[in-house]
Amino acid sequence: AFDSEVSGTLRIACFPTFGKRYVIPVLASLARQYPGLHVELDLTERLADPVAERLDLVVRMGELSDSSLIATKLAPQDRILVASPGYLQQHGVPQTEVDLRNHHLLDKLHGNDLLGWSTVLGVPTSEAGDNVVFRSDDFEALNGAALVGMGVAFLPSWVAGPSVKAGNLVRLPISGERWNVDPSGIYLLRALQAPPAKVKAFTQALRDHIGTPPCWS
Repeated sequence: AFDSEVSGTLRIACFPTFGKRYVIPVLASLARQYPGLHVELDLTERLADPVAERLDLVVRMGELSDSSLIATKLAPQDRILVASPGYLQQHGVPQTEVDLRNHHLLDKLHGNDLLGWSTVLGVPTSEAGDNVVFRSDDFEALNGAALVGMGVAFLPSWVAGPSVKAGNLVRLPISGERWNVDPSGIYLLRALQAPPAKVKAFTQALRDHIGTPPCWS
């Protein structure tokens, strides 16, 4: 049966926040279903290489450049501007990109930066440097800083969407979110043409968990 084939060690790499929020819940259900399955989850900001690092699957965001890998699209990757209701009450609601230059901004520190305030502001963040009140290399920390009212964050919807759905953050649809006109994607990458049962089972479970439209939208 398929069940007995889903065994061995499944090695996955992805962003820390994505792993904690979306991969771990899926692993819990798979573990109950397939007691012979073991998982190694590498939470990393860098672009992991499935071939060199002998990983079964890598979750990657954005544009795909490596054509030798096989990609399964999990969801579109869009980005949203968010702030807490308390912050907006105190500092007003920015209506345009230019308004944002007078607001406290939360920015990604370094690493594989998918954000890019420069995309929104139309100027490099170095020019809006005084406004950036908080930088972190961690998406969860940036979302947390927005939640406690430190400023406006520009985050992937898979990071900030759940807080918006819960009413703890407000999505600011400035200029119709032109940066989402052509959203990139969230992909599962693998090197093997014919995926083993453990890879198939995880891929299906993650797709089901995220859903269409994605659970964070």
